[in-house]
Amino acid sequence: MAVISPNAPTAELQALDAAHHLHPFTHGAGLRDKGARVITRAEGVWLTDSEGERILDAMAGLWCVNVGYGRKELAAAAARQMEELPYYNTFFQTTHVPAIQLAAKLAELAPGDLNHVFFASSGSEANDTNIRLVRTYWAEKGEPQRDVIIGRWNGYHGSSVGSGSLGGMKGMHAQGGMPIPGIHHIDQPDWWSEGGDMSPEDFGLARARALEAAIERIGPDRVGAFIAEPVQGAGGVIVAPETYWPEVQRIVDKYGILLIADEVICGFGRTGNWFGSQTLGVSPHIMTVAKGLSSGYQPIGGSIVNDEVAAVISGTEFNHGYTYSGHPVACAVALENLRILEEEGVVDRVREETGPYLKARFEELADHPLVGEAKIVGMMGSIALTPDKATRAPFAADAGTAGYICRERCFANNLVMRHVGDRMIVSPPLVISKEEIDTLIERARRSLDEAHAQLTEQGLMVAGQR
Repeated sequence: MAVISPNAPTAELQALDAAHHLHPFTHGAGLRDKGARVITRAEGVWLTDSEGERILDAMAGLWCVNVGYGRKELAAAAARQMEELPYYNTFFQTTHVPAIQLAAKLAELAPGDLNHVFFASSGSEANDTNIRLVRTYWAEKGEPQRDVIIGRWNGYHGSSVGSGSLGGMKGMHAQGGMPIPGIHHIDQPDWWSEGGDMSPEDFGLARARALEAAIERIGPDRVGAFIAEPVQGAGGVIVAPETYWPEVQRIVDKYGILLIADEVICGFGRTGNWFGSQTLGVSPHIMTVAKGLSSGYQPIGGSIVNDEVAAVISGTEFNHGYTYSGHPVACAVALENLRILEEEGVVDRVREETGPYLKARFEELADHPLVGEAKIVGMMGSIALTPDKATRAPFAADAGTAGYICRERCFANNLVMRHVGDRMIVSPPLVISKEEIDTLIERARRSLDEAHAQLTEQGLMVAGQR
């Protein structure tokens, strides 16, 4: 096979991509007609494409490149490990030093008694593991009927059959036979879109108490766990009202069910603490981690479980695992990534300096005529687009029409912002500087201006029914 140069003409790369590459979450025919944007290199918070355009990546890849692109230390860690031990499994009563070190480091960083790690290669795999962990835990305790796991509509926990079932993305459930049996969903704590005339405080309590109502309806003796992201990520960066999480904690404690905090996005500094659970005062029994664990430089994830869950699971042979669980190269890169986050004070800087600065600048966008609210926690934020601020109305056009137009204007302005329906979201690398934050906001405002003009011109600034 001929080697394809990254400097090949863009059209040639796009044609080869369209001929052979099936993309995730993509309408293939539409992409073939348009042509994929080809990224050739990256440094810090900046991407460069095959046309030489320099693009500010305000999404950190897929919420994951926490230490930024181009960290040679991570490449060196991978090379050293590949030369020493490129692969070995952790099955059959065997282990290796990188997995030992990383499990110990995660136990040190995780809050409370979350001291044990089951490794995977992604958040999807880790959440599949969590289904098995929860059901095995209750079976070993003599309550095998407690196999129901409750999640939230519009929550996201991965795209495998198991993890996609835990999540509440209805578009995903429409394909592939999801959700699997034993998964139940309750409504999300999205006050902007669903709060009606309730105050945020009352709405937060009401949505938390939907969990209690579901437990009572299903049967307290049948519910094993509740899974949720501290801040919903792929669902649009939904920040629950302040009353929500304390009430959820009360309910899981009252009924003795396991609480799974999906920290795949929120973990490793994204919210200004090592974990989103710490930011929001949540005490989970299991935490799902991935993404920022290696800053995306290697595929790795895991389930961090507390002492009691680990003790029960360890009392039997847990018939579960993956070929690449605790892959030595991935573990070595993750350890070096955690060293960078710690020694360079990245998490502290997000909490004390750049996070507050981004929050102040990001919330300035709320004065834009297209923006209803601008919510942000640490380095993850969301802009709700609306034709009518006063009533929090959606657009009369199909959901996502305005968001897609705004996203395209962002791309045209060399800014990667993602749209989820009619929300625009950001999640930049944690190493972004104040000057780069200023550039992000300037390009976002310009894109909002252009999207507003286009929506107005096309007669789309029309309110629909709330």
